[in-house]
Amino acid sequence: MNKILPLLSSKWMGIISVSTWILAYFIARGILENDQLSDGLRLVVALVPIIPFALFLMSVLAGIRELDELQRRVHLEALAIAFPLTMLLLMSLGLVELVIPLSPDDWSYRHVWQFLPLFYFLGLAFTWRRYQ
Repeated sequence: MNKILPLLSSKWMGIISVSTWILAYFIARGILENDQLSDGLRLVVALVPIIPFALFLMSVLAGIRELDELQRRVHLEALAIAFPLTMLLLMSLGLVELVIPLSPDDWSYRHVWQFLPLFYFLGLAFTWRRYQ
């Protein structure tokens, strides 16, 4: 048992939890393509990825607690960049949609959420570059 515990450090838990979350997300997406399931069952399937995402979030927070002050500041600044970019994206899409109907096949929540991690990683790259 003592040999297993080091493998379950926050780094490994983060990798396992993000992998589980991504897998659960794509499995749920695949199952939800089946229109023959009842709405109640489809709702349960749609909510299943929340559990591994919550575990991923807990592992990220645990990992942040292990960082030094500079690394914490970099992540905070990356979030300070990503959050307004997300607001800008959502505001712009909302206003554009008042003028032009946007295709839900391209601009639904199912597609737009993928910009959020991109904004965070752009913020990380910008911030790390600033501190080097």
